[in-house]
Amino acid sequence: MKGNSETFGIESGYGKEAIEWINEKARKDDLNFEARSYNYEVSTQNFGSFEMFSWIGDIQTARKLIVKASKRFKIKVIEGGYKTKERTLKISKQDYAMVRRGDKVIGHIAFTSSRLGGQWQVAKEELR
Repeated sequence: MKGNSETFGIESGYGKEAIEWINEKARKDDLNFEARSYNYEVSTQNFGSFEMFSWIGDIQTARKLIVKASKRFKIKVIEGGYKTKERTLKISKQDYAMVRRGDKVIGHIAFTSSRLGGQWQVAKEELR
């Protein structure tokens, strides 16, 4: 499945290095995937700050690479792109994400953004 998402993040201070590593790994493994930083940071109460990034490619590839980056750099990451099954018309867009440290899920975050565009904001967060 081809896709993209802007609700993936890397622990602040590691964004540039981790994104370069992810893109290099994708090239080396001949995966059709590219991650790009868009110079936006979100702060959470429970998990710290994250440098958000967008990507183009396969969702499963994105999830595998973000977990590998978390293990490689020993950092927390946000694995986004989860939607609810509800199909209600809302004023804002919603997206859900898991906060991971390696293979371990340490929490969840709900994001919202205006339907007209704009940056994602943390709406809710919970520790696991």
